[in-house]
Amino acid sequence: MAWRSSGLAAFLLLALSGSVSAEEPMAGTGIVELPFKVKAMRGPGSEVALAVSTSGLLPIARPKPASADPKAPPAPAPDETEVAPVAVVWGDDGGAVLSLDGETVKTTLIGAEAIEGLIASETPRGAVPGSRRALSGPLSAYLSGAIGGGGQAAGLTLRERQPLGTTSEPKAVPVASVTLAPGADQAFAARRPRIAMLDGKPAVLAVTAGPGAASALVLAEKSAGETWTLAARMPLQAGATPLALAGVGDFSGKGRPQFATVREPDAAGVLQLWSYAGGAFSLVAEAPGYAGPTADIELAAVVPGEPGKAAGLALPASDRTTLAIVSLDGGIAERTRILLPGPAALGVAVLGRGERVRVLVGLADGRLAVARASAGTSVRP
Repeated sequence: MAWRSSGLAAFLLLALSGSVSAEEPMAGTGIVELPFKVKAMRGPGSEVALAVSTSGLLPIARPKPASADPKAPPAPAPDETEVAPVAVVWGDDGGAVLSLDGETVKTTLIGAEAIEGLIASETPRGAVPGSRRALSGPLSAYLSGAIGGGGQAAGLTLRERQPLGTTSEPKAVPVASVTLAPGADQAFAARRPRIAMLDGKPAVLAVTAGPGAASALVLAEKSAGETWTLAARMPLQAGATPLALAGVGDFSGKGRPQFATVREPDAAGVLQLWSYAGGAFSLVAEAPGYAGPTADIELAAVVPGEPGKAAGLALPASDRTTLAIVSLDGGIAERTRILLPGPAALGVAVLGRGERVRVLVGLADGRLAVARASAGTSVRP
């Protein structure tokens, strides 16, 4: 995931204008003091966070290198919490980079002139206007071939940088590109693609929508012949809006990703947990009462566990006034529920892992709330 956006990094370097620190109370939530109203946010692992994290602008601690001892166990692959451990927020009057310094949320301000560059970097040439691509190492994925004005797409385009041999002459990096079709009577819904690692190989996840208000999560991976195909499709899910992928994580602690989705039958969000094996999705559990992500707002974030421990999920309840921290280890169970200072509307992002986790929530009034994942009480509506 170590993608470097050198142009944006240089632009940000010129735009940094100062920093402050903010810390939430020991329980419940606090407000990160910012000199502007937030209107958008991006969490760890996003293209904006990757550009900032790899730019050298912030003193971010890196994972320890692998041991030189051949008998030592291999180091776990760094996840987005380690590669791009920052969130970025912005509004009309400026922006800020938020990182975790010990147990304190540190805020580094960005000048307003950087915001246009931040937004433009997320939509590559040929993508559906206003959509965002996914990036992981040499692989990128984005929706292409806009259908109407609702953000739906006729294609899922995958671009993969190829190895470049040693040469004395400067050469362009070769890129392999393929566009996948969604299937008969289907379109790709206005949902950002995601990239996950399955059995050490990348897979791309997207959502398709068809007639009858039904949608499904689909998975693209390479065949034995190294050709990208749509290899699996979950059963169609009915809903007032297309299915949303809320998070991809090791929710069981067994080292294999699972998938959390939110469907909205009759506009009531149902959280679902899916596993994937043998080329097929299987529904593990589902529970009602949650708000799902939208086309351009990430209203859920994975809560990383300590190495070898199960991850969780942070997302708002249906009315968006409380934040739920959910365990998905073998089922769906809330660990805690946290009352928010206002309705969640602009996004949810997680900094840190384990006991150090801080959850950032963009509120409807433009404020940014921060909470400890262990705060609150274990309640259900």
